[in-house]
Formats: sequence, C-alpha cells, structure tokens
Amino acid sequence: MGEQPSGWGGRPVLVVDGSRTPYLKARGKPGPFSAADLAVAAGQPLLARQPFAPDDLDEVILGCVMPSENEANIGRVAALRLGCGERVPAWTVQRNCASGMQSIDSAAHNIASGRSSLVLAGGVEAMSRAPILYNDTMVHWLAAMASARTLPAKLKVLGRLRPGHFKPVIALLHGLTDPVVGLSMGQTAEILAHRFGITRTMMDRYAMRSHVRLADAHKNGLLEEIEVLYDTHGHIYDHDNGVRPDSSLEKLATLRPVFDKPLGNVTAGNSAQVTDGAAWLLLASEELVSRHNLPVLGQLVDSQWAGLDPAQMGLGPCYAMAPILQRHGLDTPDIDFIEINEAFAAQVLACLAAWKDPEFCAKELGRESPFTAIDEERLNVDGGAVAVGHPVGSSGARIVLHLLKVLQRNNARRGMASLCIGGGQGGAMLIERI
Repeated sequence: MGEQPSGWGGRPVLVVDGSRTPYLKARGKPGPFSAADLAVAAGQPLLARQPFAPDDLDEVILGCVMPSENEANIGRVAALRLGCGERVPAWTVQRNCASGMQSIDSAAHNIASGRSSLVLAGGVEAMSRAPILYNDTMVHWLAAMASARTLPAKLKVLGRLRPGHFKPVIALLHGLTDPVVGLSMGQTAEILAHRFGITRTMMDRYAMRSHVRLADAHKNGLLEEIEVLYDTHGHIYDHDNGVRPDSSLEKLATLRPVFDKPLGNVTAGNSAQVTDGAAWLLLASEELVSRHNLPVLGQLVDSQWAGLDPAQMGLGPCYAMAPILQRHGLDTPDIDFIEINEAFAAQVLACLAAWKDPEFCAKELGRESPFTAIDEERLNVDGGAVAVGHPVGSSGARIVLHLLKVLQRNNARRGMASLCIGGGQGGAMLIERI
C-alpha cells in the first residue's frame, strides 16, 4: 500500500470513503433536522455500502459545538442510531470551527498508535437550532418563584417581574463572539481587511466567485459526496441551498455592513452563511483495508494546530499550514489543491496576502523568505463556505473529504485543508493520494 508513516507516528492512516449532507441555510427559524438527524442521514448510506457491519467499527468520533439539550455526547447518540451497537465506543470533540477536523485528527492518532483500526469520524452542526436562553435576571426570578412556598410569597415574587426579564439571550450570537477580546468573528475580519488593505470590492468579487464555483460544481455533478435528505413532510434536499447562482457584484454592493456599522466592509454577502449540515469520513489502517479489500481515497500525512491573537483569528491557516510545509520540505507549488474554509472573504484574502508577505512570514512564521503565492485557481475550486455555508462543527470534515475528491478527479497527488478557529487558533491537514 505504501511505506510512508503518518505524521502522527506509527502506522499509516488511510481514508477509504466519506459522505455529507447538503448544507442547509438557516432561514430565521429552526431547520427541519436536528444535529443528530443530520449525522445519521449522512452516515447511513456511507455505512450501508461498506463490506463490513457498523458494529465492526472500533470507535466513532464526532465534532460538534452546540448539540441540543437532548444530544449530550452526540457522537454516542449518532453511533447508536447508526446501528453501531452498544459495544462501539463513541465520543464528541469540540474545537470551535475545526471540530470536524479535530475528530479526524483524534481518529488518526488512534489508528497510527494501533489503538484503533477502523474509525468513523466527522462533524455536525444544526446552527439554526442554537438555543434561545433566559437571561440571568429571569433565571434568578424563576429560582425565587420556585423557592416561594406560600401564596403571599409567590405574589410578592410575581410583583417583581419586569419586561426586562423576558429579554432573550441568543446563544448563536454569543458563540460567535470571542469572550476574551470581546470581538465578534466579523469584527476580526474587519481588522484583517484593514491590516492587509482588502477592499469591499475585493471581498465581494471573491464571494461572487465562490457562489459561481459552487453552482458550477452542482450543475456538473462534482459533489458526489452529498447524500440526499428527506424530511417528514416529503421535501427533498439534494444540494447546498444557500448557493446563489445569480450572484453579482452589483447585488453584493447593495448589502450593508453587519459588524462595523456604518463604515465597515464585511457584509452578509461576503461572509459564511449560518447553516446546518454533517460530514463523515471512514479512516482505516492498512491491515484493515487489505482485510476488507477497501478502496483508498488517500492518506492523512500530517496535521498542525496553532495559536495566535484572537483578534486576528482569521490568519490561523497561515500559522497552521506553514509548519507542515517546513517539516516536509515543501513550498506552495508542491501542493496541488488547497481548501481554506471561507469564514469570511476578507479572512481568506488576508491569508493569501500574509502568505506571500515578507514581513509577516519573517516576523510571524520565522521564515527568511515568504512562501510562493497561492494560485487561486487551485484554491477552493468548487466554492467554499461563503456559498456552501459553515456549520461550525462540520466544516473541518467537509473540506478534508472534498479535497480528497478533488485530488481524485484531477488525478493529483497532494492537498492541504485548513481553517481559522474562533478563539485565535488555526488547523491544517496535509493529505496525499496513494
């Protein structure tokens, strides 16, 4: 199969198959599927086409940031619903936007070390179902009401109820705001735009291209990893429904800034969409692949996690990709295709600018010279999260899976998948076709 060990040390880690749901844009109300529903819908056809039974898995690992109140350890919930049986252990990981990639990384460690040989790993998020919570004032009021034992005591507490008690806490907004630096993810994108001179037109042009590329990929049948969803009302979901094939610079230019009013440049149109979706990959050892005569999409070669200033978290891919290339003696042209998750158009453009900037590479990455510029014709060739959507727990798994598919159809050898991560981190993974 191949003698090169994985970057995790020990046995090679192979990807044999994968699937995902369509990514469904949140439209102001809870979506038709819970997170567990999405994970099961993506996993059932994937497992059904394998020559082994679901309970032959050694473990199931699922990334998720905001499972619902009845999805505690959602990895285990999904595994049981997928028919993996009570003896297959399952667990959930959370690394914000890179939770899906973290699940793959965790699975790779266990396969490389010999602890596991066959792992289902992926990510899921139902962002449209993020909870709306009571504020602290209301919680204290409810506690006082519960403690009141007599009717006069209850009436006294009732008299303290005010309209402000009913002001909700929108969990999604809090989750997309860094609690340490007090900035929303969109505000961090504005900071990067200012730092690297990225204009509104540049952002909108990038966003338009993302939609055009995704629309073309759907039209030309290039997203074969998508499994069709069916809801209980007979509706069919067979594509990423946030895509806007008619996107244009003129339409995007009419949108107002969201995060830095009124003078900012980051809008809903050049940002990743709030979305629901799930993605899985099947990872295996060489011995397991040989035993079941499994096809191989590619090998996981190496991964890297990096930390940086949370206020500039969008540059995370630069900090994570650079050490991998340095360890393997590679430069940008040695990577055939790259997937950088599009949290914001400004964020990806900032990464492209930083990657070739001598001062940034010297000061931040410790390089004597910058990397060769990334060829945008090899970056996110079928669109990215601006058009696809960014269900935070799932995106890391989606970009690794899709990158493998892109390498396969282009008969290419090497790819890099990377994300920025809320809180000031970056993650990256180097993969190769064998």
